[in-house]
Amino acid sequence: MKKLVASIALIAAVAGFSAGSAAAAEGHGLAADVEHAVAGGHFPVYKPVPQKWSFAGPFGKYDKAQLQRGLQVYKEVCSACHSMKLVPFRMLGELGYTEEQVKAFAAQYTVTDGPNGDGEMYERPAVPSDHFPSPFPNTAAAAAANNGAAPPDMSLLAKARGVERGFPTFIFDIFTQYQEGGPDYIYNLLTGYVEAPESFTVPEGAYFNPHFAGAATLAMAPPISDEAVEYTDGTKPTLDNYARDVSAFLMWAAEPHLEQRKQTGFMVMMFLVIFSGFLYLTKRAVYSNKEH
Repeated sequence: MKKLVASIALIAAVAGFSAGSAAAAEGHGLAADVEHAVAGGHFPVYKPVPQKWSFAGPFGKYDKAQLQRGLQVYKEVCSACHSMKLVPFRMLGELGYTEEQVKAFAAQYTVTDGPNGDGEMYERPAVPSDHFPSPFPNTAAAAAANNGAAPPDMSLLAKARGVERGFPTFIFDIFTQYQEGGPDYIYNLLTGYVEAPESFTVPEGAYFNPHFAGAATLAMAPPISDEAVEYTDGTKPTLDNYARDVSAFLMWAAEPHLEQRKQTGFMVMMFLVIFSGFLYLTKRAVYSNKEH
């Protein structure tokens, strides 16, 4: 019992340290923390603060209303720079949209197709079988329009991005099935832009963000702010909600079958538990009267 209490205390301490790191970003320790991170090449300056997600845990599920809001944020803000080339429009039906709504949504985009009978490529309105197109014709054009850094594709961003949580946290993650590192990172990045300390020089064309995993600065300007997107369901138009909703949407884009996987995993675990019980009872029945 004492070991259990000690473990719980350790978890609370780790969680408290993570939450405290965000508060430290606004305090006098920011300059020292940035200097330490730059000197050692350890980024991000502050690890992501874990958030609460509906899809967390072994029985987590996506909140479709939240995913629809996240799609709206992506379309009105993120899609101006970021592609999502691995996600077909037809998948939006899983968010609660009808077939006609999906067709209408896809038709708002233009895709390149061909060649036609004359051997030329042409443009046409997208259909549900098409994928979210890139706003740029190629990577070089994307980099040229964004301070020399091509915006990453967002199809798998929520699975590709994440910060190592280190010992002993990663041990507890095995039992809690923590897999929200990507959404946590995206949320903290979007809400983490702050003024750089006076002792740190921000390169021209860069922006300071202590939650960025690559350095203390990045080429992406703060992409969104309060009241930038008008929600239609009454949700408050705040940066916090925008960041949370689009992070959840990107998690769905990266793993749309998460709920089915968790359901299958639960049934497999139950089968293994029951099967182990039968094996034990069979062993008892076979060897109980045997001389050893």
